[in-house]
Amino acid sequence: MKIQNIDQGEATKVEMAGVAGCQVKQLISERDGAPLFAMRQFEVAPGGHTPHHHHPYEHEVYVIAGEGVILENETPRPIKAGDAILVEPDEIHQFRNTGETPLKFLCLVPNAANNAQFPPECQD
Repeated sequence: MKIQNIDQGEATKVEMAGVAGCQVKQLISERDGAPLFAMRQFEVAPGGHTPHHHHPYEHEVYVIAGEGVILENETPRPIKAGDAILVEPDEIHQFRNTGETPLKFLCLVPNAANNAQFPPECQD
């Protein structure tokens, strides 16, 4: 069993095309013995965003702080702390921070997706 507070651990700057002001912290992964899913915490700075992208797997997101929008294809949908989001496989999406404080969210993805999506320095 692993217990980790989300304030513990090091965050890594996300170095991908189409990203601005975004960092990720690996909370639970294969290295911790999780066979199927990884849990990550993203922090997007005010004015920052994740890439406008899609992938063949679903992921679940829980917003823990801040506010912003998630683009569903090209349609912005407001999000705020306390919101739970399902991004379906191949759904085009992007998280944007439209607030004045960091937008923080937990993201759960299959382990294979976690390892394929990020360069080695952004993985656990």
